[in-house]
Amino acid sequence: MKILFIGDIFGRPGRAIVKDRLPELREKYAVDLVIANCENAAAGFGITPPLAEELFDLGIDVMTTGNHVWDKREIIDYFQMADGNPHSPARRLLRPANLPQNLPGWGVYEGQKNGVAYAVVNLQGRVFMGSSDDPFRYADRLLDQLNAGAKPRIVFVDFHAEATSEKVAFGWYLDGRATAVVGTHTHIPTADEIVLPKGTAYITDVGMTGPYNSVIGVKKELVIEKFLSGMPSRFEAATNDVRLCGVVVDCDDKSGRATAIERVLVR
Repeated sequence: MKILFIGDIFGRPGRAIVKDRLPELREKYAVDLVIANCENAAAGFGITPPLAEELFDLGIDVMTTGNHVWDKREIIDYFQMADGNPHSPARRLLRPANLPQNLPGWGVYEGQKNGVAYAVVNLQGRVFMGSSDDPFRYADRLLDQLNAGAKPRIVFVDFHAEATSEKVAFGWYLDGRATAVVGTHTHIPTADEIVLPKGTAYITDVGMTGPYNSVIGVKKELVIEKFLSGMPSRFEAATNDVRLCGVVVDCDDKSGRATAIERVLVR
């Protein structure tokens, strides 16, 4: 199985380049499964139900989020409408699993593609981030559940975290227990992709799919002014130098181990 993961889709520019370039990426890499982080798809902050449906219609199978998942409150109703309906598209939109358990939504999706069972897991780090349960121990519980009985062997983890050290440690912690652990959130792609010794594909940050003539997606003059003045500022998504960043992970659908990971950058 070949899995394409698309890094944080930022605003209209990010959505547009996914629409334009996803078909050729599918063909070039013979992709079976497409996963994307979409927590910044709505003008750089959050995701709305119509935009979630728009991205699903482009052929994205599962979408993950992070600390911006609640920025657009209407997404709460979208999650709640899917309660009791396992076939609702909202089931394929995840929020971090280690957030408080009384919140709406789901942090794990289990599905099948081309006859191969898989699971996508969304977790959030704790260093320099909002409050959440320990992602390390939470991952232990989730993986025990997923590996019990006839459960998916392919387990893809989006670890939405700030600190490089936490991400690297998390990758090593799950080596051999997850097919892939990819980092999101910082919007800057790293060059440390690797298949770890026990078969887990890892990268510290996939990078942003959006405008790079910016400060992590936002118009640069607005962010510079905030640093200079310290005053509150209304951020707006930038528009120039748009890139799609992602990774393609090759994996063995029998063992669940990754065999290769390759960075993708399309301008």
